[in-house]
Amino acid sequence: MKKLIQHLMPPASWRFPVILLLGVLTGIGLAILRISNAASYLSDNPQTCMNCHVMTPQFATWQKSSHARVATCNDCHVPHTNFISTYAFKAMDGLRHSTIFTFRMEQEVIHIKEAGTAVVQENCIRCHYEFINTSSLVTSNYKNIQHGTGRLCWGCHRETPHGRVSSLSSFPFARVPGVTPVFPEWIEKQLQNK
Repeated sequence: MKKLIQHLMPPASWRFPVILLLGVLTGIGLAILRISNAASYLSDNPQTCMNCHVMTPQFATWQKSSHARVATCNDCHVPHTNFISTYAFKAMDGLRHSTIFTFRMEQEVIHIKEAGTAVVQENCIRCHYEFINTSSLVTSNYKNIQHGTGRLCWGCHRETPHGRVSSLSSFPFARVPGVTPVFPEWIEKQLQNK
């Protein structure tokens, strides 16, 4: 182990610049985590979805829906098969979302991707399983739907739980919680004084 550490250490003349560079990169990484509210994504709090302002219509319509009393965003939009699949999906989806929103590539009309469609369909069945089995309703898992032998739940239940959200301008005056400031107070004061 000692030989491995010695092998990885830079030459003496490079140690200070390497340590300085690693410190700067660590600082930038920590700042990015702080600014993006990264820790909030580990929770099930629906306000986390508001870290991206384009989710305002979805959040506002969910708040007024029947699902708001019984389900959070993650209850529908994240797989619940096991801990690993849940957080792997959140990480992959979160990385895609953060890339899109950081580089301002979001579309005005947000459409669910295929992986998200499969997850939401399976979660509809998971939550409403007893009702579906005790009624004459026929439902399908996502694999059957792909083969043309079933329908998505929201094919009939189009208004559940987001209503007819068509664009970013659908709900211009929606009351939603503001984004929590990410800068320390002393930086906020400096920005306000300029």
